[in-house]
Amino acid sequence: MSENNGSAAPKPTVEELRAEIKQTRAELGETVQALAAKADVKARAREQVEQTKLKVKAQAAEATERVRGVAAAAAGAVSGKVHEVTDQATEKVNQNGTSDLAGQAREQIRNSPVPISLVFAGAVAIVGIILIVRGRRR
Repeated sequence: MSENNGSAAPKPTVEELRAEIKQTRAELGETVQALAAKADVKARAREQVEQTKLKVKAQAAEATERVRGVAAAAAGAVSGKVHEVTDQATEKVNQNGTSDLAGQAREQIRNSPVPISLVFAGAVAIVGIILIVRGRRR
């Protein structure tokens, strides 16, 4: 028979066995560390909290930028509208003329007998009150 005792592979040497044991120990060490990390609930929870914080900060930054963009657009639109309305008002005043409006108001007061009669009635009432107060003092 042969030296291999029926097996196709030759027997490993002592050095090969030691190298294989060393590699197996390293792999087992890594496996133990991975299992310990999975079993450490506090550490995993902290990790999850940190990841969530980063996500929230990123989303907040994006939302802030979007709001700023919308606010800037709205401010621009409002500013444009204000200028447009101001220009329209200025145009209307220029078309009608401010002195023309004052003249129309003066003419309306002159043509209306109500304000003059109200002034006369007020003066009569004041004179009457003064006479009544003087009469009581005597």
